Amino acid sequence: MAHRLRGIDISPVGGRGLPLAALLLLSVAPVPVLAQAPLRQGLAPGQQIVSSAGRIRSIRVVGNERLEAETVLSYTDLSPGQAYDREILDRGLKDLFGSELFADVRILDDGEGNLTIDVRENPVINRVIIEGAKRVKEEKIREEIRIAPRQIYTRSRIRSDVGRILELYRRSGRFAARVEPKIIQLEQNRVDVVFEISEGPKSKVRQVNIVGNERFSDKTLRGEMATRQARPLRIFTSRDTYDPDRLAFDQQKLRQFYLTQGYADFRVSSAVAELTPDRRDFIVTFVIEEGERYRFGEVDLKSQIRDVNADDFRALLPMKSGDWYNAKLIEDTIDSLTNTIGLLGYAFADIRPQFQRDRDKLEMNVTFMVNETPRVYVDSVTINGNTITHDDVIRREFRLAEGDAFNSIRVRRSRDRIQSLGFFQEKLEIQQKPGSAPDQVTLQVDVEERPTGSIQVSAGYSSLEGLILNFAVQQRNFRGRAQNLRFGVNWSQFSRGIDLGFTEPYLGGRNLALGADVFRRDFNSFRFGVQGERIDTFTQTTTGFQIRSGFPITEFWSASLRYSLTFDNVTVDEELFFTDGQCDPIKAGRYVCDALGKYTTSLWGYTLAFSSLDNALRPSRGQRFAVSQDIAGPGGTVQYLRTRINYDRYWNVWRGFILNLGGEAGNIFSLNSEDIRLTDRFFLGEPRFRGFDIRGVGPRVVRKPLLDDGTPSQDPDTWATDSVGGRNYYLARAEVIVPLGATGEELGLRPSAYVDVGSLWKSDPGTLIFCPNVPSQTPIPSGCPTDEGTRGFQEFYLGDTWRPRISVGIGVNWNSPFGPFRIDIAKALKLYEGDQDQLFTFNVGTAF
Repeated sequence: MAHRLRGIDISPVGGRGLPLAALLLLSVAPVPVLAQAPLRQGLAPGQQIVSSAGRIRSIRVVGNERLEAETVLSYTDLSPGQAYDREILDRGLKDLFGSELFADVRILDDGEGNLTIDVRENPVINRVIIEGAKRVKEEKIREEIRIAPRQIYTRSRIRSDVGRILELYRRSGRFAARVEPKIIQLEQNRVDVVFEISEGPKSKVRQVNIVGNERFSDKTLRGEMATRQARPLRIFTSRDTYDPDRLAFDQQKLRQFYLTQGYADFRVSSAVAELTPDRRDFIVTFVIEEGERYRFGEVDLKSQIRDVNADDFRALLPMKSGDWYNAKLIEDTIDSLTNTIGLLGYAFADIRPQFQRDRDKLEMNVTFMVNETPRVYVDSVTINGNTITHDDVIRREFRLAEGDAFNSIRVRRSRDRIQSLGFFQEKLEIQQKPGSAPDQVTLQVDVEERPTGSIQVSAGYSSLEGLILNFAVQQRNFRGRAQNLRFGVNWSQFSRGIDLGFTEPYLGGRNLALGADVFRRDFNSFRFGVQGERIDTFTQTTTGFQIRSGFPITEFWSASLRYSLTFDNVTVDEELFFTDGQCDPIKAGRYVCDALGKYTTSLWGYTLAFSSLDNALRPSRGQRFAVSQDIAGPGGTVQYLRTRINYDRYWNVWRGFILNLGGEAGNIFSLNSEDIRLTDRFFLGEPRFRGFDIRGVGPRVVRKPLLDDGTPSQDPDTWATDSVGGRNYYLARAEVIVPLGATGEELGLRPSAYVDVGSLWKSDPGTLIFCPNVPSQTPIPSGCPTDEGTRGFQEFYLGDTWRPRISVGIGVNWNSPFGPFRIDIAKALKLYEGDQDQLFTFNVGTAF
C-alpha cells in the first residue's frame, strides 16, 4: 500500500540550461498562493492493504538527496518493532509534510511490516529576484522578506513574504499593488524565486467627510487632522495618501481638540474609509458626537507628602473656576507639578487628577492628588544608540551622577546640554526608570545619531559684486569625540579666502577647550567707473593664525580667551592710481591712499558669555548674552580697542511659534593718534542685515569730478562710490519662526518672518576738494586753482548717521533631498542716501 500527500509540484523544465531570459519566457509558472489540501493516492500494483493491526519490521528511506535517512525518520514517530495501522501512517505523513522540507512524500507498505518512505525534497533557493519595484526601493523590500538564497523553498514562506510586500506597499499608500510569485526550476533541485510586482497608483484620500459637527466647521476640524484631502498642488507631502494608522491617529487628534475646547463628552462614533467607484482613492467619513461644553468648577490640590505644602502649590494651578474646561491644561499642570516636586528629590511624584462631573451645571470639578512617594537617588546613567559618539562625550553633559539626589531641573538641564551638542535627534528625552531599589532611579537616554558633518555651498548674487560662492566642509563630531574640524574656501569678484580650524572641547579630559585656526584672505575692493566698468580700488592680503581657549565659570556662564597674529598688505595698481611715485587721491581716493602699506596686528581678546538656551543650534527657549573685547597692541603696528555685545532671547509663544528678540552692537577706537584703518572698521549689510547688500549700510564716499567752472558734476554716471565703514554700529531683530506641523517637519521646512533695525556710523564726515599737482595732495576747502590743466574732484560723505535703517522680510530653511536651502526675501523700508538694498538671497548645502 502507498500513502501519499501531494505538496508543491515543481516539475522539471524542458529548457534546463538555457539563459535566464529564455527561462523567464519559456519556463516561468505562477505559484498558487493558497495551499492545496493533501490528496491520498491509490494503491500501487502488488501492494497489500495495511491490516488493522501489524508491527513494523523495518523502515527504509529513499529519494533523499541532502537529508540523512535518520533526519527524515526523526520527523516521524515510526520505529521498528512499533505496532501500526492506517491512522499512525497518516499521522507520519502529516508530520513529514509539516516539516516543510519535502515537496512529496509516500509511505509504501509491502504487507509484511517493511515500510518504505519515498520522499522528494523541496528545492533549495538559488536566487531571489524582485521585478517591478520602482516606487519602493528594492533594498526596503529585501529587508522585509524572510526567504533568502540557500534556504529551503516552501509555499508558506512565499505566501508570508507576499503578504509582507503588500503590507509595505499599503504603508506607502499603494493599496492597488499586486505581487505574483513565480519560480524557475534549475538543475540539482534548485529554483530561482521571482516576485513580480505591479505597484499600481498611489491611493489618495479624495475627500474627508465629518458628520455630527455643529460647533466647528469641517474646515476647522480637517485642519486638526494629520490626513489631508488630495489636491493638485499638494505634491510635496504624503499626508494625502490613505493610511489606516493615520486614520486612527486622526480620531485621537479630533478627541484632543474637542477636549481642549471644553467638550468632555466628545466621542468618535465611527470612522469609515471607502474605496471610490474607480477603486483608486478613498473617501473617509467621521461620525462624531460633540456633547455639551463644560467649564471648570472647583479646582483644588491635596498632598500626602510632608515636604509639599498644598497651600503653597495651589498657586501653580493655572485654571480658575468658570474657565472653559481644557484637558491639555490638566496635562500641563501635572507636568509642572511633577517638575516642581522633582526639585525636592521626588522623581516619581504620583499626581493624579480626580474628576467630578456635574452634568446639570455643566461643570468639571478637579482635585489634584499628590500621593506619597519616597525621595530617590540616581542609581545609574544608561546611554543607548550612540554608535559613533563616545559615551564619555554624552556623560560629561549630565548634571547628575550616580549617587546624587534626584533633581528634575538638573535632568532637564542635562537634556538641554546633550541636545545642544547637535549630534542627536531634535526631541531627545531622558527617561526615568526604576532602579535596583525602591529609592533608586535609573536615568536612560536613547539617542539617534544624525549627520554631524556638513558640506556647504552657498551662492548669492549682488548687483554690486555679481556671483558670490562659498564652499565649506566641517565635521563637528570628529572621531566621535566632539572635536570640531573645519575647512572653508570662499570666492567672489571681490574676495577670496581659505581657512582651516580645529577645536578640542575637552583637553586632557578637563573641561577646557583649545582650538587653532590658520587663514589666508584676499580682498579686492572696487567701484564702477564713468562708463559702468568695474575699477579695482585696492587689494588687501591677510595671512595669520589664531589660538583659542574656553572654559566654564558656572553652569550658565563661560569665558574664552584668544590670541591672533595677522599680516596685512594693502596695495593698489600703481599704473592706475600712482602719480610721481605716490598714491594719487584724485585717482584712488583719500581713504585708499591712507590705508596703503604693510601692517602687523597682534590681537588679544576675551569673551564672557551667558547661555540658558535649550538648544544651541535651533533654540526654542532661553537666552544668550555675550560681551567681547579685542585689543591690538604689543607685538604689532596697529593699536585699537574693539568691543562687541550680543544678546538673544527665545520664547515658545504659542503652538510651536518661536519668537526671537536679539541685538548686537559694537565700537572701535584708536589707542594712539592714528585713525582707524579702513580695513579694521565695522561694515554692515547682508547676510546679518537682511534687505541690504554686502557693505550696503553706513558711511559711503561719493567722489564727483569737478567741472571747468569748479563745481562738482551732477551726472551720477560720472561719480565713484566706496563704502568706508564706521566705528560704531548696532543691529536689532525681531523674528517669528512659524511651525508647519507634521507637514513642515516631513518636508524639512522652517519658515520665519522678521524685522531688522540697525545702523553704522562715525566715519570722517565733511566735504573736501582735491586738486592735482598740489603739494602732498592736501585737501583744500575751496575750488582748484584756475591755472591747473587737470580738473580735481570733490568728496561727499553719505549715510554717516546713527538713525536706524529698517527692513522686513520672510525666509525659509528647507532640508531638501539635495541639501539644505536658505531663501530670504527682504525689503528695505527705511534707508538713507548712499545705502544699497538687496531683495533676494539664497544658499544651499548638504550634510554627511
